[in-house]
Amino acid sequence: MPRDASELSRRLARHAEAVCRHYLSNGRRRGRYWTVGDVRNTPGRSMFVRLSGPESGPGAAGHWTDAASAEYGDLLDVIRESCGLVDFHDVADEARRFLSLPRVEPYGAPKPVRTPVPAGSPEAAQRLFAMSQPIRRTLVETYLRSRSIMNLRDAGSLRFHPRCYYRPEGDGPTETWPAMVAAVTDLEGRITGAHRTWLARDGSGKAPVDTPRRAMGGLLGHGVRFGAADDVLAAGEGIETMLSLRCALPAMPMVAALSANHLAALLLPPKLRRLYIVRDADAAGDTALATLTEHAEAAGIEALALSPRMGDFNEDLRAFGLRALRRTLRIQLMPQDCCFTYR
Repeated sequence: MPRDASELSRRLARHAEAVCRHYLSNGRRRGRYWTVGDVRNTPGRSMFVRLSGPESGPGAAGHWTDAASAEYGDLLDVIRESCGLVDFHDVADEARRFLSLPRVEPYGAPKPVRTPVPAGSPEAAQRLFAMSQPIRRTLVETYLRSRSIMNLRDAGSLRFHPRCYYRPEGDGPTETWPAMVAAVTDLEGRITGAHRTWLARDGSGKAPVDTPRRAMGGLLGHGVRFGAADDVLAAGEGIETMLSLRCALPAMPMVAALSANHLAALLLPPKLRRLYIVRDADAAGDTALATLTEHAEAAGIEALALSPRMGDFNEDLRAFGLRALRRTLRIQLMPQDCCFTYR
């Protein structure tokens, strides 16, 4: 059986319609294309898979485009996304398994088997993150820039999902909205949870739903990380707050704990020697600051507060601009840490 990605892709392309019937079972053939809602097998017609053509290059069989989200790829991507797989090793194994099945074309191919995972579990969070895409040139960039956040380096913990399910409280119907999906990780980098921020369809702000932010999986002690912490770390509550701070301190590792309670319970890296606690200017922020300071000092870690002029540092960034934010921070940093303002 083939081992490398290009050969697997070519082999799958020879059976493009069978692949689509198996993994994109909610779609249908329309002329020379298979149409479906998206690569995650959502019902609809915005995604087009080419069923015939050369084995490689422009117009190759198996190449697909989603007109709604601008996603594109080949049949290996179809297998990865429709099955919720993360590692290429698993994708390749599933592709080889499919290629070893008896061909039943064009009708009667079985639906893919997906192992169910508990809703809201770490496994469900891992699948959601794996099924999302990098944020470059997506509505996540649009949304963050509307919040004056322009520096998106080292933002690999953030991804974009074009149609993330939103279930209202009570008996309301399930909706789909674009979403910013953030990976919550432990100190070893393992994904333990995910945080979703549902977005307006043009990315101009949050979606008009009752609770546009929700988290799932294991959150306690963990967070959304930007950069790798060594001996200095900044920790705060919200993702936008920490990304705003990162605009002014682009070289400083940071973590967003997602709430005041989770900030107070944040687990700290064993080699950490100085912790900057990014406080929100409210009662919950004061409590989190006091609790985390006590925990840090008990572990022999120097703890210092970074305080905004307004409610949080994103408000400061939007109200006063980046230069003013950098000046505010400089007087609160230890002199040796001013180097984090440059990159």
